[in-house]
Amino acid sequence: QVQLVESGGGLVQTGGSLRLSCAASGRTFSSYTMGWFRQAPGKEREFVAAFTWSNRTSYSNAVKGRFTISRDDAKNTAYLQMNSLQPEDTAVYYCTAQRLAKVYWGQGTQVTVSS
Repeated sequence: QVQLVESGGGLVQTGGSLRLSCAASGRTFSSYTMGWFRQAPGKEREFVAAFTWSNRTSYSNAVKGRFTISRDDAKNTAYLQMNSLQPEDTAVYYCTAQRLAKVYWGQGTQVTVSS
């Protein structure tokens, strides 16, 4: 089992940047596929970015070219670098860790982009 704690959210102006972090517990972090989702007010949770099983990266069309997912297995941490933020990026951002059929979720961190 793994526990995830996100941080790095906050209020930023349009065009600004934030880097989210996802710290994971446990000693098998490198065996998990990491990802990020978000949920805006009144909307369903949606995929943002993730590592694939072959350790490549995948992004939603909404964030491709602006967001970058990365990980540091030595620190048991995944990151989401978000650049050129827009008001429509305002949401609670959730980190996920998946291994086999099990998916773990963090508690989320709020990102608010002001226009």
